[in-house]
Amino acid sequence: MTLRRVQVTDFRCLQSVALDLDPHFTLVSGPNASGKTSLLEAIYLLGRGRSFRTRRLDHLIRRGRERFVVFGEVDAFGRRISLGVDGSSAGIRGKLGGDRVASLAELAPLLPVQIIDPEIHRLIEEGPSRRRRFLDWGVFHVEPGFVGDWQRFQQALKQRNAALSSGQPREVAAAWEGDFVRYGEAVTAARGRYVESLLAPAALVARNLLGMELSLSYRPGWARGMSLPEALVESWLRDREAGATQVGPHRAELVIRLNELSVKDHISRGQQKLLAAALLMAQIKLFPEDAPVRPCVLLDDPAAELDHERLTGLIREVSSPSVQLVVTTLHPEFSEFGVPGLKYRLEGGEVRTG
Repeated sequence: MTLRRVQVTDFRCLQSVALDLDPHFTLVSGPNASGKTSLLEAIYLLGRGRSFRTRRLDHLIRRGRERFVVFGEVDAFGRRISLGVDGSSAGIRGKLGGDRVASLAELAPLLPVQIIDPEIHRLIEEGPSRRRRFLDWGVFHVEPGFVGDWQRFQQALKQRNAALSSGQPREVAAAWEGDFVRYGEAVTAARGRYVESLLAPAALVARNLLGMELSLSYRPGWARGMSLPEALVESWLRDREAGATQVGPHRAELVIRLNELSVKDHISRGQQKLLAAALLMAQIKLFPEDAPVRPCVLLDDPAAELDHERLTGLIREVSSPSVQLVVTTLHPEFSEFGVPGLKYRLEGGEVRTG
């Protein structure tokens, strides 16, 4: 399963761009501010239902327009399936096979997509919520039941927080704790299994890219040695004072160390970028070679901030027959990746072949 065609209309600086994609490697070149990153952002939005650059929907719509449309076609299960997203003041909506979907999450199994861009270090540098999203994307693609457990936990959390913020008595908030615990424990168990499976491939990639030893651990969001029901009881006064639930999977953290040192305090920005790339590529390696879904990896000008040795190491890790690559670059040639199946040139928001 690969993304074979994408069409973008009124998205950022892109008025109307359509291109076929090679199942293995597509190269898109062009000068700065030509729309290369916007093209990758549109593809990412198609698979994730959100941007990797902004939460502001109005920033995605081309100036003077009221909506954007991103349309794609994937080869899956012996046939071609269409999927799309459109955004306006009403929000972002999705389509699958021409029909509206209840949730954008329904598009994700058809287009598992990751981005390696100049801001990738934020996975390491920013707070736990970004690392939780990183984990949840990976779990979603290896445990089919996870998304349902996650959605039910989020609903229970929302209702419990509503009771807390409105000052409701203990028994009202407790009415949601059965689902909170049941699905919270399921989410926690799935994440824990995933971290265990992620460690070996992530450690190998980190060793190859950084020459350092990586360790991962998962903190579930409440005190060690305490069950989630016990943690809710212990946290009640703090929850009531804060008007929100202070313990649970929504407070979990992926703890990352290199050579037993905290990655936030002891490694450079360049090392953070390579470490984040190592984690993303480890996720990709967890997809079985014979899986019907082929991950799509987007690389936004990977040569911009990496020296030749580190760039070579990154290319070695991302180049795999089981991965579909879409790479942007300033220059029309990028021989380090080999010969692209398709090449395009973007200038002024317009695309041409070659």
